[in-house]
Amino acid sequence: MPKLVPKDELLQMAGQPLETSAWVKVNQERINLFADATDDHQFIHVDPERAAQTPFGSTIAHGFLTLSLLPHLAEETSVWPENTQMGINYGLNKVRFLQPVKAGSEVRLHSKIASVVEKRAGHLLITTEVQVEIKGEDKPALLAETLALFILA
Repeated sequence: MPKLVPKDELLQMAGQPLETSAWVKVNQERINLFADATDDHQFIHVDPERAAQTPFGSTIAHGFLTLSLLPHLAEETSVWPENTQMGINYGLNKVRFLQPVKAGSEVRLHSKIASVVEKRAGHLLITTEVQVEIKGEDKPALLAETLALFILA
């Protein structure tokens, strides 16, 4: 559950880092299910024997699978305005896939509120800078700027 914050306090939170998420395992079963859901069965994702012959040495998660984990990773660490009637995914300003996530790896989220803007009365747009860390790796899996629109009751 996200932390609920009064609107006036949230409007002042630009630049503040949020808590780091728990680690989440990205195993081959999750990768295969994502491949089935998206009809993206490229061998580098689903064929461990062929993928072992590549420079990665194993199968890797789809970049979009890593991206799709953001809502789950942010679930416990994000902040929402009090009196939220609904929050919606408003999109992304940018996404960069910096390093592949190998099957069996664990990832977690680091995030920081970049801005909070009241677009009109009762409509808050929160821009968050996010980084998905891979356990044991120096370089993150991805960097992104996410947008969420909150409609207040």
